[in-house]
Amino acid sequence: MRALDVVDETFLAAPPAAVAARIAGPGRWRRWWPDLRLTVAHDRGPQGVRWTVDGALRGTLEIWLEPVLDGTVLHLFLRSELPDGADVGSELGRRRRQAKAVAFELKADLEAGRPAGEPPAAVDA
Repeated sequence: MRALDVVDETFLAAPPAAVAARIAGPGRWRRWWPDLRLTVAHDRGPQGVRWTVDGALRGTLEIWLEPVLDGTVLHLFLRSELPDGADVGSELGRRRRQAKAVAFELKADLEAGRPAGEPPAAVDA
């Protein structure tokens, strides 16, 4: 088996608790990663979630939420083993795009209506 290691970071103009509330629901996980089965290994509340991963990949997935300035840096880490015969390059590219799509969906949701350069508005968790 070969290793796959995906790391992504995105700034969200929203407090960590609001971001954590958006990532807490298993319905979103199934939509974001439909070919993976995620099991919560450690729910750290406003600091994020760590999962074990099974399905198309086996390993761990983590979203760590770091408070920075008036928002949050969302760190996403996917560490897994690739099944035999999988193309490392295409799988890495696909999983990187998936990670960025998750971050951009959260960004669009949490920053909706906020003028650029303005501090985050109060966001309902």
